Amino acid sequence: MPQTFAATAAVELAVVERSGFVESRHVGTAIVLGPDGEPLREYGDTAAPVLPRSTLKPIQALACLAAGAPLDGERLAMATASHSGTDRHVAVVRDILAAAGLGEDDLGCPPAWPGDAATRDEMVRDGSEPARIRMNCSGKHAAMLLTCRTAGWDVAGYLDPAHPLQVQIRELVERMTGEKTAATAIDGCGAPVYAVSLAGLAKAVHRIGTSSPSSPFALHRNAGALVRAVREHPWTIAGPGRGDTVLTERLGVFSKMGAEGVQVMVAPDGTTVALKMLDGANRAGAVVALRLLELAGALAPADVAAAASQLPLVVTGGGVDVGAIRPAF
Repeated sequence: MPQTFAATAAVELAVVERSGFVESRHVGTAIVLGPDGEPLREYGDTAAPVLPRSTLKPIQALACLAAGAPLDGERLAMATASHSGTDRHVAVVRDILAAAGLGEDDLGCPPAWPGDAATRDEMVRDGSEPARIRMNCSGKHAAMLLTCRTAGWDVAGYLDPAHPLQVQIRELVERMTGEKTAATAIDGCGAPVYAVSLAGLAKAVHRIGTSSPSSPFALHRNAGALVRAVREHPWTIAGPGRGDTVLTERLGVFSKMGAEGVQVMVAPDGTTVALKMLDGANRAGAVVALRLLELAGALAPADVAAAASQLPLVVTGGGVDVGAIRPAF
């Protein structure tokens, strides 16, 4: 059975310092591609398969566009999002569902509380329950449902790996990564997720992040439109104060976090990073990706430092700052 890389194939990517003492270490693999798509640096075994988790969403959204789904602007950005479930996010998801003539009960993702604390607190005060539309993948699911309606495919079974939409997604994953998928698993939201190498994931994300909305080729044109939608509406991709939103707003990067320690990031010049923390922790992924882009000359050190200061990297003790999560290089 395929599995992700072993500890012996990983390298140290980040550390957690408390009062000058290195308390924890995060090991994993990472790869940096230059603006031309060629590898600049590799850390650990980047050929081993990993599950991309939510970093697969851009490809899933592109498959929806290829099947004719009428998605653009905020709706397209929401199809790519791992959103925090605010009322603003939910309004766009409802708009996508309405375009499909469907409702919240048609979503195949599980009910969840919103990730946004203020929204969750308000729901608790109102006596509300966890809802499918508040789940962070509801935008992707709504886009999939709209795609099925547009293409004339069965709606009820849209999460089956054998469904025409999921087959189209898998084929696009293989086309963009340049490799056969190593395994099919079920993501936390219930949708199929396909194992690919970290190097293959980086290749696919680089192709998306460097595409132009004016390309003569439909796939590249759609990819360019997707990246533009996220950059124009960064609040959609995650939410207030969340890493992908903060970094898109401040640095203009195309940033996407995936569960279990996966992070991809494309700088404005096309330099691309993909990484996977072996322990599944997400807390250090963004700052490590930023550091790798900085080392590659794609982001200015001052800009990286300013953006990183907005991420939850501080270690506290007794209510004061006593350390930080930082890259290991």
